[in-house]
Amino acid sequence: MSVDGGAVGAQARPDDREKAPLLSVEEARSRIVGALDVLGNESVALADALGRVLAADIRARFSHPPAAVSSMDGYALRSQDAASLPLRLRRIGASRAGESFDGIVAPGTCVRIFTGATMPRGADLIALQEDASESDGHVTIDAVPAKGKFIRPAGFDFPAGAVCTTRGEVLTARRVGLLAMAGHNAVPVIRKPKVAVLATGDELVPPGETPGKDQIVGSNSVALSAAIAGWGGAPVDLGIVADRREAIAAALDRARSADLLVTTGGASVGEHDLVHAGLAERGFALDFWRIAMRPGKPLMFGQAAGLPVLSLPGNPVSALVCALLFLRPAMAAMLGLANTQPVFERAMLDYLRARLEIAADGRACVETFPTQDSSMLMTLTHADVLVRRRPFAPPAQAGDLVEVIRFDRLDSML
Repeated sequence: MSVDGGAVGAQARPDDREKAPLLSVEEARSRIVGALDVLGNESVALADALGRVLAADIRARFSHPPAAVSSMDGYALRSQDAASLPLRLRRIGASRAGESFDGIVAPGTCVRIFTGATMPRGADLIALQEDASESDGHVTIDAVPAKGKFIRPAGFDFPAGAVCTTRGEVLTARRVGLLAMAGHNAVPVIRKPKVAVLATGDELVPPGETPGKDQIVGSNSVALSAAIAGWGGAPVDLGIVADRREAIAAALDRARSADLLVTTGGASVGEHDLVHAGLAERGFALDFWRIAMRPGKPLMFGQAAGLPVLSLPGNPVSALVCALLFLRPAMAAMLGLANTQPVFERAMLDYLRARLEIAADGRACVETFPTQDSSMLMTLTHADVLVRRRPFAPPAQAGDLVEVIRFDRLDSML
């Protein structure tokens, strides 16, 4: 898949939108992100925290480990007793994980110890079990490591009070596990952005229904809702409305509790492209319309009585490409993430939807699909990356380095 992004233009006016200069992709994204505030906080159980964004630094309640423990199976003894080898010591007990030895290791004695068990008082050395033999309550030790080796001191992983995770981090399985180890069962997170999704078009029927004459199945609401959920949001599907001003205006009324309204279709200036007109009936103030990008040129953004509205094209490919480049950054801004910009990488063009392969020498290579129509969702589904072409750039040749963004970013904010 390919995408073009281009020259900066002035803000479009509602009464003269078609004549407005094209806005650059970067300027459009900046305006969207700049218009959105970070949402409030809520507390969630750690079991439900995967993929959520932390609202505060989290410190460890406990040290880990809480006391010095053995990292190997063997025998705990005093280093003073190991001045000469071999040595023979009396075994006075055992220390197991969850059941430590309560006594003191005195001169001439040792304690059987297992991995993860607490070091008994008086001992500062671990002899490995393969270097020892036991008989009649006594242990003969032939070799010992350096003092302290195979002993994990208290706080070896982290001490109490240490910052384990920081505000703005997305909680992964590893971070969730760390927070559990640090003594937490709930954490403060940024509230999920509530994003309402509205599809417009007389030609659309919901998934599962059989299209009639001149109709097609509308996939945008489902695909966008899935992307919103993957990016840490709470999608609200407002369904499909006809190309009628009053229907679009009424749908906006149903979106008032959302943090952002996303529409698809009807954002151009054709006779039946009535999203702007319908929103205007509810006081919509246009920020910009039309950007220097293909696919995705008829992108519109503004506010309707304090509700941000992002209007995407109706073509499925255009809608998802625009969602990746504009909706995902918008949600990142509402979640308080530090980086709200798409991450582009460089890859060698093999032969502007494209497959990504790794060559024998380790270089990333892309092979583009021959047809790049914005209605071809099958092609988009099988694409790995989106290739970015700058405005007025000459045709790329095999072997050229190009900028790509991975489509797996459609599935997660990570």
